Order: sequence, then structure tokens, then C-alpha cells
Amino acid sequence: MTAHPATVPSGTAGVVTPAVHAGGLDKTYGQGATAVEALVDVTFDIPRGEFVVLLGPSGSGKTTMLNVVGALDAPTGGQLEVMGVGRVDMDEAARTRFRLGTVGFIFQFFNLVPTLTALENVALLAELTGDRAEERALDVLAEVGLSDRTDHFPGQLSGGEQQRVSIARALVKGTPLLLCDEPTGALDIDTGRRVLRVLRDATGDGGRTVLLVTHNSVIAQMADRVLRLLDGRLVADEPNPAPLEPEDLQW
Repeated sequence: MTAHPATVPSGTAGVVTPAVHAGGLDKTYGQGATAVEALVDVTFDIPRGEFVVLLGPSGSGKTTMLNVVGALDAPTGGQLEVMGVGRVDMDEAARTRFRLGTVGFIFQFFNLVPTLTALENVALLAELTGDRAEERALDVLAEVGLSDRTDHFPGQLSGGEQQRVSIARALVKGTPLLLCDEPTGALDIDTGRRVLRVLRDATGDGGRTVLLVTHNSVIAQMADRVLRLLDGRLVADEPNPAPLEPEDLQW
């Protein structure tokens, strides 16, 4: 499995900070009468190494939360720390550095470069985050079960294979946090289970944390923790005492 860069906990010696800490977090788009409150006074902690599902209907603020945590967008107010790094006052250059070194993104639509092979798509990210790019790309493609598809272009791969390439692309960065926006939304149930297995296994290596956004409540059954958003507000933060294996999910 891919090695992670070292992360140094902040705060009191010997106390490990959460992967994500949000305290009274707000995100508002626009001003005055046209303002839209996408996140309102959201507070939670995600321990490192957990598989966390963020649930909510369309328009509840799920993707906004993912974008704010992943530094694709800036919060309007409140506190936000990700892997011990304060996020609220970052400028755009700092957010870019943060995204590169701390966060891997996985989306519903795979965003692969169609003119590059699976190996080249992954190596492209590897080149930005260290040496031995091709070797590391081959390693993570093997990790997601695609050693025999490295020379295939996206158009020659199934939807599930393309999603696993996108996961490999996120893993090759070696970041301690994976943010996943509806990663099984375009997949059938069997393929979705295989993708969720890859993501579930990712939390078992070096304390990597996964935050997965979905409207599919069944996926919450495999989570270590479930967060629920409604109209931009956190309405539940529930540990799951008995997570199911991805293969046991039915939807």
C-alpha cells in the first residue's frame, strides 16, 4: 500500500488531533436578500482512520461541506481544522498547497483524461507529489486490482474500472484524507460494492481517513460514523457500533 507523508498532531503532546474538526462552521453564498446559507453552525469531529459517511438529501449541504473540508471553497465563519491545519484564513495559494499534500478527491464522474492510459492518468498525479512516479502508479493500480489494465484508455474500461483508476489517482498522492463525492452513484450494485471495498480497505493502512458523501442511506451501514445534514445543519452524528462489510450491502 502507498506510504503516507508524516503528519504532526498539534496541541498537547501525545494528544492526536482529529482528522477533521469543525466548530460552528458556516458557509454563505451571496449577500443580503439573495444570501443562501449552505452550512449553518456545523460542529463535529472525525477521528483519524475512520470511514465516515455524510448523508443528506439533495440541497442539504453535503457537497458544500466536502468542498470546504477539501479547500475547494473557503468557509464563511467558524472553526475548521483538517489534519491539524487551520483552514479558515487560508489564501488561495495556501489552499492549493493544502489540496496537493493533504487531500485526495474521488468524484462520481471519474474526470479521467481520455487520451491517457490508466497508468498515465495515475502517473500524472504521482509526478506532482514525489519521485518514482511510474513505479508508484503501478503500485496503486495493483492495489485497486487493475494491474492487467494499465495500458487501457478510459474508453476501453468499464465504469467500475474507471472509478478504480480515479481512486488509484487519489491514493498515489499518499495523502492522509480521502474525500469522496457520490463515488458509487454511476455504478451498479456489484461494481459499487467493489469500489466501496477499495475505499474501506484504504482506512486500514496508516490511519488514512475517508469521508464519503452520499444520499444512499444503505452505504451508511458500512461506516464507522454517520453524519447527517439537513438544510445545511448537522442533525445527527452517530457512531456505528457494527459496520457491515461492503459485500453485505443491499440497495
